Amino acid sequence: MRSAVKSVNIWKLTMTAMLSAIAFVLMFLEFSVPVMPPFIKMDLSELPALLGAFAMGPVSGVMICLIKNLLHLLMSATGGVGELSNFLLGACFVLPAGMIYQKWKGKKSAVLGALAGAVLMAGVSIISNYYMVYPFYYNFMSEEAVLQAYKVIFPGANSILECLIVFNVPFTLVKGLLSVAVTTFIYKPLSPFLKGNHRNR
Repeated sequence: MRSAVKSVNIWKLTMTAMLSAIAFVLMFLEFSVPVMPPFIKMDLSELPALLGAFAMGPVSGVMICLIKNLLHLLMSATGGVGELSNFLLGACFVLPAGMIYQKWKGKKSAVLGALAGAVLMAGVSIISNYYMVYPFYYNFMSEEAVLQAYKVIFPGANSILECLIVFNVPFTLVKGLLSVAVTTFIYKPLSPFLKGNHRNR
């Protein structure tokens, strides 16, 4: 019995490390979105964390978010501000998703949990960007310059807070929804491997 528990824990650690490495790589596969200023990029690095939260529990999902950002911190130019924000948003996404799925197993609860997480992440992004990320940007690019970058797309923008609500919240929500959509298709076939069940066949 103790050997079986130890085996499961080792497998969890292995999968957490593997998914963290994949998430770290995905952070670099970012791309621009036409309706956003050029300094805002899209990536799907929360996808492995969401898979981990479903397969191994919400704590594993949060750990994957933490590890990928600690790795990214080693080559970061944001002084840890971007990584801290990314971790907080990722945790807001995968924690409720993993908790809801853990309590009510099933595809419906997985989707609802992930959607709830995406909405929470989008809401928290206002606070994160306004009080953490953008003040760091202002060290290199004035607040007025950042606002002007938004005004190129939305001339009626009057403040950074307005821009965050109009642009960044939908952007962050879509980012979460993309991870939800991909997870919906790939989780079931990957689930036995992620949980280590394939070894018992």
